[in-house]
Amino acid sequence: MPTLFEPFALRGVTLKNRIVVSPMCQYSSVDGFATDWHLVHLGTRAVGGAGLIIVEATGVSPEGRITPDDLGIWKDEHVPMLQRINAFLLAQGSVPGIQLAHAGRKASTLSPWKGTGLVPESEGGWQTVGPSAIPFADNYPQPVALDAAGIQKVVTDFRAAAARALAAGFQVIELHAAHGYLLHEFLSPLSNHRTDEYGGTFENRIRLLLDVVAATREVWPAELPLIVRISVTDWTEGGWNADESVQLAAMLKARGVDMIDCSTGGNVPKAPIPVGPGYQVQFAERIKQETGILTGAVGLITTPTEAEAILANGQADVVLLAREFLREPYFPLFAAHELGVEVAWPVQYERAKPQTIVPAGSR
Repeated sequence: MPTLFEPFALRGVTLKNRIVVSPMCQYSSVDGFATDWHLVHLGTRAVGGAGLIIVEATGVSPEGRITPDDLGIWKDEHVPMLQRINAFLLAQGSVPGIQLAHAGRKASTLSPWKGTGLVPESEGGWQTVGPSAIPFADNYPQPVALDAAGIQKVVTDFRAAAARALAAGFQVIELHAAHGYLLHEFLSPLSNHRTDEYGGTFENRIRLLLDVVAATREVWPAELPLIVRISVTDWTEGGWNADESVQLAAMLKARGVDMIDCSTGGNVPKAPIPVGPGYQVQFAERIKQETGILTGAVGLITTPTEAEAILANGQADVVLLAREFLREPYFPLFAAHELGVEVAWPVQYERAKPQTIVPAGSR
């Protein structure tokens, strides 16, 4: 049995395989509500056989959205449609997860196909916040540095979002501390110039993330997994780096985090990132080896053989795919065929299963 198709236990949850749908923003919500688009988009990946499906970066507050079109979970009214989606995912044998996020200084921006840069308040935008009053780029909003009350609100918002995620039927939470969004902004000295207990030293810069982890675990059951996505490096001198990520991962493991989803970059515009197939796998491997925590590898993993090699070589425990799942929603079914594994297809699709002979005229 290829490692890719071995069942994988995370606390009290078992994935039927180690193929994970990485969070992918759809920019298809109004006032944070999930829609039929989300049901079909996510449901198709469940029909396609993914072991875990992590719903896109979901705003824990209105000001925590990347764009006005982002999914949200800041009010109880968001829960029923998410329950409907999760019921469908579970019925197909996929585990539903959600990425809880706050965009920080990269909030109040346009959805990709609408342009770039900030959305003015006159057109539905809002005042952004960050660890310091430093914009991400010239065409991004000018954030306000969070005060003590603002930081406490962030922690409270994550806790409330985690409780709603449980009510919605999610079985995995991923906290988004990567890609230049708020929790990552606090980690990196390039975006965090604070001089209080949330800035300066490594211990201070990681404080908000540790506070959010603790608050999430207060309401998230012990039998359910908690993942944290980090950008292991800013790819920029003087920024957050891999050595700090290893140290952080060990501390997160001790605080009830089960896996580190290892991405990179996003906090510095035009950082010199050496993009290529599997270019981030090295970081998942290092964190796994040096801390013993479970890791997920993500980033231009596009073929079954690439995914299998990462797992078989012990470089990570799961693989997360994004763009490849947009190109091929049924990636796990075809990966199983390529790797010589017999897996169940949805009965409605069985006549299209490779090596299945359908007698002429039987349709």
